[in-house]
Amino acid sequence: MKILAEALILVFLCIFLGSEHRICHAFSSNYNARTKCLIEPEAAQDGGGIIANPDFTHGMDGWTVYGQGAMKEEISRNGNRFIVAYNRTQSLDSISQKVQLRRGLIYSFSAWIQINKGSERVAVVFKIPRTELIIGGRVLARKGCWSLLKGGIFANFTSHAGILFESKNTATEIWVDSVSLQPFTLEQWRAQQDKKIDKERKSKVRFKVTYGNGTAMDSAAVSIKQTRSEFPFGCGMNFHIIDSTDYQNWFASRFKYTTFTNQMKWYSNEPEQGQENYTVADTMVKFAQRNGISIRGHNILWDDPKYQPEWVKNLTSDELRKAAEKRVDSVVSRYSGQLIAWDVINENLHFSFFEDKLGKEASSKYFKRAYELDPGTTMFLNEFSTIEYSNDEDVDPISYMKKLDEILSYPGNQGILAGIGLEGHFGVGQPNLAYMRSVLDILSSTGLPIWLTEVDVVKEPNQVSN
Repeated sequence: MKILAEALILVFLCIFLGSEHRICHAFSSNYNARTKCLIEPEAAQDGGGIIANPDFTHGMDGWTVYGQGAMKEEISRNGNRFIVAYNRTQSLDSISQKVQLRRGLIYSFSAWIQINKGSERVAVVFKIPRTELIIGGRVLARKGCWSLLKGGIFANFTSHAGILFESKNTATEIWVDSVSLQPFTLEQWRAQQDKKIDKERKSKVRFKVTYGNGTAMDSAAVSIKQTRSEFPFGCGMNFHIIDSTDYQNWFASRFKYTTFTNQMKWYSNEPEQGQENYTVADTMVKFAQRNGISIRGHNILWDDPKYQPEWVKNLTSDELRKAAEKRVDSVVSRYSGQLIAWDVINENLHFSFFEDKLGKEASSKYFKRAYELDPGTTMFLNEFSTIEYSNDEDVDPISYMKKLDEILSYPGNQGILAGIGLEGHFGVGQPNLAYMRSVLDILSSTGLPIWLTEVDVVKEPNQVSN
């Protein structure tokens, strides 16, 4: 990744995007058990939206086979009708329906999915003429129960599109039921979001004002003043703040949360082996503390090979192990108890520098050591492209939860305060809010806090209005 200004917007995303789940700090190591899995699927959401025959009450009307496979109707013991795609030889061999998409609309998708054996990823794919295939969402489907695949697409075009289902294991039969594709204008999406916020975040409050002896006070005037915002909201901070009074005043008057852009990274703190320098970071920490600004520690280690200190890149495995252990102990001990979070192994779904050289349990071990040194601080798995781009399977919510489960299942890590860090590096145009919400619904099933940790948008002429 490019080293960016790393503007930091810290919000509870499940509220920001209207997701259905509250956030808390409980965690169970078996994430499969946390996702909804039903013996019989629920009815299609929104009545199926623009999907024809969404619950297959009329057999296979409106549906066709895509690719070289076949489809058949099945009926459960309880009389529920569903469709099975079978005899598949290509990953996209499945059932299909053509729909019309209109420019500027958000399309929220859902379907209940089951497979005939084991567990496999199943994706919904939108096939647009003269355009690459667009992944709309994924689910980890299993034999024996129905799982909800959620997602969607933002249409920056007007065109017909084919809805397909993908499983890379062609031996898998894909069972489908209760399919829905519901269009929303941006205004309708916002109204739906506001309605959920009102439901989750607002309630009636009754005041009872009394004298000291407990008797009611008549005609009492009560004034309420908001003293702070409820959601964490912050900005990235760089070293120029040390010498600029204007920067200091601007920052302290606006933000109560921050992450340093580079000043806590290994290559900044130890550019030459054995020559540690925390002078700049220490000064920035003191400024933040004087102004009541909470700090996220970014980062202890970075799994991208490009962003190791130059002297680290040619170390032997044994030398790297000792150097990395020293780094973890040094930076975490120095700021223990002073931060609200640590990004422990930054971007270790996309990259694997330490795992390749020190073994697949390297990340888990460093999470464990960091928490031992700073047990009151939340330890984050921080990644990019999880919410921004649906086509990156390496960091989709299924892969994210698998990695998180791997780390927290490591002996001694069960009690760690863990967090989900989503970077948020957005490209040009309207983000796919339907897909983003589905990702958050999946990740929130962990019960862990979800933070948008870095936010930036590619520059374009209409950036402000967009």
